[in-house]
Amino acid sequence: MGANSSSISELPENEYLQKLSGSEPISENDPFWNQLLSFSFTTPTNSADLKLLEEATISVCKSLVEKNPRTGNLGSLIKVFLSRTKELKISAECQNHLFIWQAHNALFIICCLLKVFISRMSEEELQLHFTYEEKAGPSSYGTECEDLIEELLCCLIQLIVEIPLLDITYSISLEAVTTLIVFLSCQLFHKEILRESIIHRYLMHGRCLPYTSRLVKTLLYNFIRQERSPPPGTHVFQQQTDGGGLLYGIASGVATGLWTVFTLGGVGSKASAQVEQCSPLASQSLLLLLVLANLTDSPDTPNPYRQAIMSFKNTQDNTAFSSSNPHAFQINFNSLYTALCDQQKSDQATLLLYMLLHQNSNMRTYVLARTDIENLVLPILEILYHVEERNSHHVYMALIILLILTEDDGFNRSIHEVILKNITWYAERVLTEISLGSLLILVVIRTIQFNMTRTRDKYLHTNCLAALANMSAQFRSLHQYAAQRIISLFSLLSKKHNKVLEQATQSLRGSLGSNDSPLPDYAQDLNVIEEVIRMMLEIINSCLTNSLHHNPNLVYALLYKRDLFEQFRTHPSFQDIMQNIDLVISFFSSRLEQAGAELSVERVLEIIKQGAVALPKDRLRKFPELKFKYVEEEQPEEFFIPYVWSLVYNSAVALYWNPRDIQLFTMDSG
Repeated sequence: MGANSSSISELPENEYLQKLSGSEPISENDPFWNQLLSFSFTTPTNSADLKLLEEATISVCKSLVEKNPRTGNLGSLIKVFLSRTKELKISAECQNHLFIWQAHNALFIICCLLKVFISRMSEEELQLHFTYEEKAGPSSYGTECEDLIEELLCCLIQLIVEIPLLDITYSISLEAVTTLIVFLSCQLFHKEILRESIIHRYLMHGRCLPYTSRLVKTLLYNFIRQERSPPPGTHVFQQQTDGGGLLYGIASGVATGLWTVFTLGGVGSKASAQVEQCSPLASQSLLLLLVLANLTDSPDTPNPYRQAIMSFKNTQDNTAFSSSNPHAFQINFNSLYTALCDQQKSDQATLLLYMLLHQNSNMRTYVLARTDIENLVLPILEILYHVEERNSHHVYMALIILLILTEDDGFNRSIHEVILKNITWYAERVLTEISLGSLLILVVIRTIQFNMTRTRDKYLHTNCLAALANMSAQFRSLHQYAAQRIISLFSLLSKKHNKVLEQATQSLRGSLGSNDSPLPDYAQDLNVIEEVIRMMLEIINSCLTNSLHHNPNLVYALLYKRDLFEQFRTHPSFQDIMQNIDLVISFFSSRLEQAGAELSVERVLEIIKQGAVALPKDRLRKFPELKFKYVEEEQPEEFFIPYVWSLVYNSAVALYWNPRDIQLFTMDSG
C-alpha cells in the first residue's frame, strides 16, 4: 500500500480533508472538487492496514458527520458526481480515462462517507445529510433531500446497466454495485428485519422501478461472465507532475490509504472467511442480487427484484411473456447453468441456485432436462460430504437443492444412468465406478450419520430422509457399497433404539425405590428414533415393491443382515411396513437354503436375480407412494435476510464493518 503508520497518522491534518469536513460550504462548481478527485489508489485488503487507517481518520469522519448538515458538502459532492455521470457512456466509448477516473473517485468517496453515515445514524438523519443548500421553507427541505437520494440511487442503477464493461470502466462499475450494497446496509444495524425503509421504498417504486429487470439481468450476467479485474494501472490516469490536487497534498501512498479508510475489508472474524476474489465484480454483483431478492415486500406491492428472478426465461424460449409481470426478461440459460456448476464452492452461488430452482419454474424445468446433470449435482454432493468444514446454512441449502431435484421422477431415474469414474474426494472407500444415484445415496446417508453423532439437528434428518424417500421407488442397480450403507444406517438406528430402550427401563427400575428424582424424558427420544426407523423401513420397502429386480445388491445386504429386522416384526409401530420386508427375506432365504451351503457371492447374487423374476409381485402389499415436497417455512425472511447479510459481511470485496456495530446476527453465525 505504500503507507506506514507514521504517514497514516498525518491524514486528519491534510488540508483537503479538513476543507471537505470543515465548516465552510463548498459549491458544486468550486475548483476544489477537481483537486479533490485527482488521486490514485489501490484498495487494500490487509486488515491491519485498514484498522490503522480507520483509527487515523476517525476525527475526519466525526467532523463531517457533525458539520455536513450545515455545510451540505456531501450533497455538493453527490451533485458533482451526478453531473459527471451524464457523460460516462461517451467517455467510455472515447476511452476518456481522465473523466472516468475522476467520476470513479467521486463515487468512491461518496460510498466511503455513506458507509460511515449509515452505520452511525437512522435513515431519517441520513436524509438531512443529503440537503446541500439553503431551502426556502420547511416543506421543500424534505422533498429536495429525498429527491437527491432517489437521483443517486437511480444514477447508480443506470451506471450498472448502461455503461459498457471495459478495462477502464471496471472499477466504476464495481464501485456502483458496492455503493448500492452500502445504501442497503442499514439492515446490519437492526436486530429486527426491516420491513419499512426509505431506501427500499425508492428501489421498489418511482424512478428506479423501470430498471428492475435490467438490473437483475446485468447482475446475473456479471456473475455468469466472471470478468477478472484489469491489471493495476490500466484504469488509472497517471497525472502529470506539475498538477495540483490531493496527490500532491500528501504522499501518493497516503492517498491510497485516505479513501480506503472507509472501504474496510477482512478484519476480525472476516479475515479467516475471506478468499481471494478472482472476479470482484462477479462476486459483488451476486451479493447485491441476493440482497435485492430478499428485501421484504412492501405493503402494497411484492418485491419487484424477486418477481424478476421468479419469471425470467431462456433466450431460446419464444413464448409470450405474461402481461401481469412487467419485470420479465430473457437470459442465456446454458451460460447461467455453466456458471452455477462452476461456482458452487461459495455459499452465495449455492443460495442463488436454491432461489432459482425454488422460485423460477423455467429454470427448474431447464435444469432437470439437462443431460449433464452430474456437473451440478457433484459440487452439491461435495458440499455435503465436507459437512464438517461448511457452515450449517450452506449445508441446508445444498440439502434443500437435492430435495427439490428429487421431487422429479425423471431426475430420480436419470441419476442411476450416469456412471462416474474415480470420485477422488470420497475418502472412505475407493470408488472406481459408481452411478450418480448411488453416490448421492452414499453422501446423504453419510450426512445422516454425521448428524446423528454430532449436531443432532432434526431439520437436517428430515430433509435427508425426504430426499432418500423421493428417490426410493426409482433406485436402480444400486452399487453394493450404497446397498450396504443403507442397511448399516438401519443397524446404527437399531442399536440406538435398543440403547435408549435399555436406559428407559433402568431409569424406571431405579425410580421405583425413590420418589424424589424426576424421570428423564426417554419417551420423547424413543419417539424420534422410531420415526426415523419407520422412515428407513418405508424407504427399503418402497425400493423392494417398486424395483426389486433392479437391485440385487440391496436384497443381498438385506439377507446378510436379516437378524437386524427380527425385533421389529412384532413391534406395533412397524408391523405393517415389515410385512413386505419379511416376505422378501423369507422368500430369498428359502431359495438360498435350497441351493446348499458354502455359496460364493457371485452365486448368491445369481440366485437373487433369478428369484426376483420368480417372486409373485401381487404378494407384496402396496403402500402409498413416498413423496415429499419442499415448502419454505412461514416468514422465510427471518432466516434468509440475516444469512445473506452475513455473506455480505464475510465475503464482500473491500467492505468492512466494525463487528461491534453489527446487530442483525452474532459473529459466530456470520
